[in-house]
Amino acid sequence: MPELDAAAHFLRERAQGHAVARVDLASFSVLKTADPPYTDLVGKEITGVGRRGKFLLVHCQDLVLAVHLARAGWLRWHATAPKSAVRPGRSPLALRVVLDTGAAVDVTEQGTKKGVAAYVTTDPDSLPEIATLGPEAAELSLEELAEILAGTGSRLKTVLTDQSVMAGIGNGFSDDILHAARLSPYATAKGLEADETARLHVAISEVLGQAAEAMSGQSLDRIKEVKHAGYRVHARTGLPCPVCGSDIAEVSFAEKSLQYCPTCQTGGRRLSDRRMDRLLK
Repeated sequence: MPELDAAAHFLRERAQGHAVARVDLASFSVLKTADPPYTDLVGKEITGVGRRGKFLLVHCQDLVLAVHLARAGWLRWHATAPKSAVRPGRSPLALRVVLDTGAAVDVTEQGTKKGVAAYVTTDPDSLPEIATLGPEAAELSLEELAEILAGTGSRLKTVLTDQSVMAGIGNGFSDDILHAARLSPYATAKGLEADETARLHVAISEVLGQAAEAMSGQSLDRIKEVKHAGYRVHARTGLPCPVCGSDIAEVSFAEKSLQYCPTCQTGGRRLSDRRMDRLLK
């Protein structure tokens, strides 16, 4: 959530009030809708840029370009659009929107596994991918959060990152939120005591709020750098916990990992890491 809000702010300052002059697709697979066609964006004035969950929403009068950046996607701003033609498959570029000012914004994706998606719609709430999102995590009251937790036996890590339960928290910030709340990522949601739920509610607000403040006003090429520099435990395996000094531990999965402090979060107990367990056998 914080990095997309910062990106939306950046684009509002530079693109809002200007018209779309051209849309170039470098990867046709990124476009998930056909009606209305993406070419209908041309000539439309950008009237706003916002966010819903992990979707960036570019409002172009009666149309909306909704972009999900997935795990490896991001944005690149050009004060002057590159003159070279867009060639599919030749670069991380997925989509380019050129403005009537001559500036352009690219949607890019690193790596071979493609997850970035773009939708052109008259109503973003009608898209199944957005319609199924839960409430915004940062907007939940304590009572609403308690009701969500009481209704599931899933682990906290899963609950925080399940966008259908609550929207806007990714893998990295979920680690930092659980650390700030002094809760195990493996704790069962409906098993939390009232004071633990209260700590989690405060941690969601504080961690996301502090990150948003740090990223506010940053350029697109700096937002990710500021995000990673601000992590407390995420991606800091083996480094000292900023609270107690203990080594930060990790649990690895097929495509991602979580980090936590055994002293602050699990009473000194290290969580089982099946991948590491197999390596040690």
